[in-house]
Amino acid sequence: MTSQNRHDLPATAGIIRLLSERTINRIAAGEVVERPASAVKELVENAIDASASRIDVVMRDGGKALIQVSDDGVGMSADELSLAVERHATSKLSDEDLVHIGSLGFRGEALASIGAVARLSVMSRARGADDAWMVRVEGGRKYEPEPAALSSGTRVEVRDLFYATPARLKFMKTGRTEYSQAGDVIKRLAMAHPDIAFSLSDGDRVSFSAPPVGRLAGDARLERLAAILGREFRDNAIEIDAEREGLRLTGYAGLPTFSRGNALHQYLFINGRPVKDRLLVGAVRGAYQDYLARDRHPVLALFLDVPAEFVDVNVHPAKAEVRFRDQGLVRGMIVSALRHGLGMAGHRASTTVASAALGALRPQDGSTSLPWGRAAERPSLPAGFAAAFDSVYAPVENSYPQVRDGGQLSLDRTGDIAAPSARPTFERMPDAPVVPAHSDFPLGTARGQVHGTYIVSQTGDGIVIVDQHAAHERLVYERMKKQIAATGVARQALLLPEVVELEDGPAARLVARTDELADLGLVIEPFGEGAVVVREVPAMLGKLDVKGLVRDLADELTELDEALSLKERLEEVCGTMACHGSVRAGRRLTVDEMNALLREMEATPHSGQCNHGRPTYVELKLADIEKLFGRR
Repeated sequence: MTSQNRHDLPATAGIIRLLSERTINRIAAGEVVERPASAVKELVENAIDASASRIDVVMRDGGKALIQVSDDGVGMSADELSLAVERHATSKLSDEDLVHIGSLGFRGEALASIGAVARLSVMSRARGADDAWMVRVEGGRKYEPEPAALSSGTRVEVRDLFYATPARLKFMKTGRTEYSQAGDVIKRLAMAHPDIAFSLSDGDRVSFSAPPVGRLAGDARLERLAAILGREFRDNAIEIDAEREGLRLTGYAGLPTFSRGNALHQYLFINGRPVKDRLLVGAVRGAYQDYLARDRHPVLALFLDVPAEFVDVNVHPAKAEVRFRDQGLVRGMIVSALRHGLGMAGHRASTTVASAALGALRPQDGSTSLPWGRAAERPSLPAGFAAAFDSVYAPVENSYPQVRDGGQLSLDRTGDIAAPSARPTFERMPDAPVVPAHSDFPLGTARGQVHGTYIVSQTGDGIVIVDQHAAHERLVYERMKKQIAATGVARQALLLPEVVELEDGPAARLVARTDELADLGLVIEPFGEGAVVVREVPAMLGKLDVKGLVRDLADELTELDEALSLKERLEEVCGTMACHGSVRAGRRLTVDEMNALLREMEATPHSGQCNHGRPTYVELKLADIEKLFGRR
């Protein structure tokens, strides 16, 4: 600070003095109450901690004019009310233990912070008491408790939010936006507490209502999630249940073909507390990276129960961030549980695929928005592709009948490739008997081929249309992954080892993961302070920017604690190999070959979507077909 700047400061600027209690409360309020949704979160959490079975929230003008939270919890006496609005007054900590925290709130800041910046009134009646009482706080000024009329529980009203700190009003969004943010907070808490009824209204219309569902696990929890995330989530969710070293992970995750264009529908709860943690983002990305395009995101809600001493929830006044004693354990558990759940889903594709297909048949504006997103742009083939492809694809050559020597698939009886014609074609081999549809086959029995590209099969209650190229691409890809897992990734030594300069921290993180990187085909060694030397790279990647790859890996290890970019590049190459080695569109198949493809799809996990998250088949029930013809 220059002398000129110091002269511009008030005369008291250099004198250290204690701030007034009112100023301290307003400063603290800036951390606890950032916007109306923050106030709603604190008040609803208080109601949950008070053993409420019903919580109703009313907001006017997005919470700027009024926030009212009513509950039927245990309530408070007059003396407790007077103490509750004081800063750092709480009933939720026993013996001032900040480790074994069993409640959502514990800091004792919420009511005092809200009262410092708004007009706050708290009305309550203790369970079993004859009278109700009310206490008011306006802009930090507290009034004595007075009698009130309330049958049970507690009602908190917040009026003129931030009137005492007008500068904060400039940062407020529109009332509709603030109302929506508060709705998201309530929905998160409702997911974690399905035994409690929740509602949100603007005073005239109820925008969210969730009745209690009773139990906290199994179908009841799924019903609460369906009430918030939609019925389609219930129909396309995979149950997650895993336990490791005293940690328990439960919840539901959507199928890969049931995805979104952003990560807003990913929810993580720690011991019933909604949290927003980048650990979840990295873990989910790692678990789904093999099944989704990079611009698509799964929908899921995961509930992690851990011992109190394993997690620190006292990181920030908002309590949305946590720290784990062993982040690697938590991340590994989430990834493995999600992958196991996806594996158990088998060939399932989401039910929304059929709806999207039917919708595409009735375009309203000439365009369609598919729920699985666009196909990812495939990379060009790297040098050495042919050799790598031969070594991995060889076991797949005898997948189906009619495979000629040399690995060239011949997919009809004449060896010709049927080019798609301008007119629709439907082919069934004349020498193949018509096989009755068998109810034991989820994907039905093949009836023919359309345009030499799509297999049509009949099930017990409808039809299935299979994209033969996308389906076989997935099957080949899964076989390639199994072979790589069994034999490892082939490595190629660099003629001149590459030295990569990094900062000390990222370099140390890379060196600590040398064994894992070697399994992926990348061999590195420490090279002095803040540098590593690369001696071998994955042969499948061919020519690549070694320094760029290593720096990307260092960044991801810092942020996500996993070397995702290397895995993704390897999987891109495998996906390209699978694409070029699978049954091409336009090739005619015999009925036996079509049925063989269907049976292998049923036996192969993840065959319901291709390597980019698009569906490999569409199932139409008879009811769907009847709708197309106006029969329903």
